Amino acid sequence: MTPQQFMDAALWFPEAVETEPFGPGALVYKTAERMFALLSDSDEDRPARVTLKCEPSLALELRAEFPAVLPGYHLDKRHWNTVVLDGTVPDDELLEMLRHSYLQVVAKLRRADRERLTALLGEDTPPLPS
Repeated sequence: MTPQQFMDAALWFPEAVETEPFGPGALVYKTAERMFALLSDSDEDRPARVTLKCEPSLALELRAEFPAVLPGYHLDKRHWNTVVLDGTVPDDELLEMLRHSYLQVVAKLRRADRERLTALLGEDTPPLPS
């Protein structure tokens, strides 16, 4: 998945917004003022990376399954994974990680926000990038 495809997928979620609170080169995706994804730019030495919230036991499973899934960079490593966008993690798996991250954040919101966003999302998943 390319960074642009990831950006499109992240903005697909209900009430998702893209911000740059850390300055250029780090795009933060939020819903209800809570971060669910962080996309770091690529450079000549490394591909782009995305950091996603994850349930702790699943985070460990994903790290064991995919070499491109690492403990969250500069975040709580129990609850965040960083995924290197080097093409080794299948797009559908990355989209599921993104959806899981969004739902992890929504689950911790106040009840009214949680119910509104859950209803808007329904059983949908973001479309696979083309």
